[in-house]
Amino acid sequence: MARYLLRRLAFLLVSLALASVVLFVLLRMLPGDPANALTSVGAGPEQIAAARHAIGSDRPLPEQFTHWIGQLARGDLGTSFVSSLPVGPEVSSRLNVTIPLTLAAFVLAVLIAVPAGFIAAYKRRTWYGALLSGVSQLGIAIPVFWLGMILIAVFALNAGWLPAGGFPQDGWAEPAEAIRSLVLPVVTIALVMGASLTRYVRSATLDVLGSDYLRTARALGASFGRAMWRHGLRNASVPVISILGIELASTLLGAVVVESVFALPGLGSMLATGIAQHDYPVIQGVLFVSTLAVLLIGFAADLIQRIIDPRLRGRLSGGSR
Repeated sequence: MARYLLRRLAFLLVSLALASVVLFVLLRMLPGDPANALTSVGAGPEQIAAARHAIGSDRPLPEQFTHWIGQLARGDLGTSFVSSLPVGPEVSSRLNVTIPLTLAAFVLAVLIAVPAGFIAAYKRRTWYGALLSGVSQLGIAIPVFWLGMILIAVFALNAGWLPAGGFPQDGWAEPAEAIRSLVLPVVTIALVMGASLTRYVRSATLDVLGSDYLRTARALGASFGRAMWRHGLRNASVPVISILGIELASTLLGAVVVESVFALPGLGSMLATGIAQHDYPVIQGVLFVSTLAVLLIGFAADLIQRIIDPRLRGRLSGGSR
């Protein structure tokens, strides 16, 4: 296991290094000049050249990349071209919205998907089993922004129970208002994610229900519940955990859509603003942190799979030798 952890850590660091190179190169290939965000309309060549010199975009690309990597090595995400403020503290502030939003939606989606997927598989020949399967298929097809607008219209504009958008100016210093402002975004993400996860849970449960080891356990006198708990749950959870990691990572990366719909000051809206202003340090900082989070989520999902499934640990030991 120690060798595996070292290999995975090395893979994570190499992946992060490659991602930083790709991110830097792709940003410089985008059309537009970041100096334009610092100058007024109709600025002359001298003013634009001065703006480029001030932000360092007139330096050779290898020098810019070396400077950025050096900043990352010190834990510094750079300084915004537009606001002249450090990117790191701003990212941390935005994560106070994005992380609770993502984690709450993820937990709610799991609480919806696990029982719904199991019932849809176990009772697949009943009308409500078929109904759950159909509803989950419909949920996958619904765009998240459209569902968000429907929830705003119903529960905010018509009923007036919840705010239509925004976040308290004092953030989590007003916990009740902060939670109320996240209810609709969380439900929006959770319903779409839960529909997708329900399909995977149903598929994994069907595989377990048709397995030889479950039939053998039942033949030896174990009740269905005991056989599922001791043998089925672990086997069904292995493929689902991989999907959970993917869904959590995609939700984090896709937060820009939901945060835009509900006007939340999260990481996604920060990225959208940075792209609109060609603010390279902001874009690089947000995407670098997001990439790191995705790699860590994948690492954690893989580790949990190996802990749960002895067969994967066996392959790991054989590979180590």
